[in-house]
Amino acid sequence: MKVVCVNIDKIDYDGKLDRSCIPGEVTFYSDSSKTEFMERVKQADIIVTKEYVVSEDMIMQLPDRVKMICEAGTGYNNIDLEACRKRNIMVCNTPAYSTKRVAHTAIMLILMLASSMPKQLHMIHKKDHRNFTQHMMVEHMEVNDKILGIIGEGNIGKEVIKIAQALDMKILVYTRTPKKDHDGICYVSLEELLKQADFVSLHCPLTPDTKHIINKETLSLMKSTAFLINPSRGALIDEEALLHALQNKKIAGAGLDVQEVEPPREDHPFYEMDQVILTPHMGWRGLETRQRLLQLVSNTLNAYIEGHPINVIVNTNNM
Repeated sequence: MKVVCVNIDKIDYDGKLDRSCIPGEVTFYSDSSKTEFMERVKQADIIVTKEYVVSEDMIMQLPDRVKMICEAGTGYNNIDLEACRKRNIMVCNTPAYSTKRVAHTAIMLILMLASSMPKQLHMIHKKDHRNFTQHMMVEHMEVNDKILGIIGEGNIGKEVIKIAQALDMKILVYTRTPKKDHDGICYVSLEELLKQADFVSLHCPLTPDTKHIINKETLSLMKSTAFLINPSRGALIDEEALLHALQNKKIAGAGLDVQEVEPPREDHPFYEMDQVILTPHMGWRGLETRQRLLQLVSNTLNAYIEGHPINVIVNTNNM
């Protein structure tokens, strides 16, 4: 099997990973333009991507020998799945490689916002030391007994819940499939969650149904003291609506590990707002996390080569 990794630098950007685990006759490319992509995959049986947009037009032009696309990540909204079905190309993803690391990022953002850490760091940067020489000049609150609203209860959402319960937070969950309350977790409507939660954390995939699930209307339901956390996909939030809500103090703040456009433009207001924490989609980028990702990609490719594919998003009649 000939395997082409079209943008390995998205994963191994520092050159610290062991790539030898990837099976088959492998060719790694740092990155690929659309033109380079079409040229480089001509001899590929399997294509490996990381958040690389593979459009309907590109898929329809793929040679017949391409039988599988493996997305090196949990989300696969970058690949036109319907076009893959038409071309009988299997699509597999790589779930659960970053569960703990992304969950830790969400908890980190919650704790930092509860401690007004962005404001404190900005004050130190400006040589304003009043937090040390006078009374505490910024909000600083406990998270125990606060209500955490989880939107989407997949692997990462469940891990966040586990840690949050260890911090004695109260848990509300909204999922597409209604469930009965259990183990201190209460399942509620989206409206009820937004109205009650002190922190709202997003853990759902990006689909046509979830795009801009946080918008002007849903933001208006949140408490003015509430914080929004997004370690999932940037487009789950209408950023213009969020900016307006923050500027007008409709909510207290936001922790955003993902943005609608990554990276945000240089003059984006979020960079300068004391009540906003921006991080560069770091949730999956720990060294151990990225090596685990490559190993799980290897497992997926080996399973496909051996005739019993795993993590299948689009199935085919090739097997």
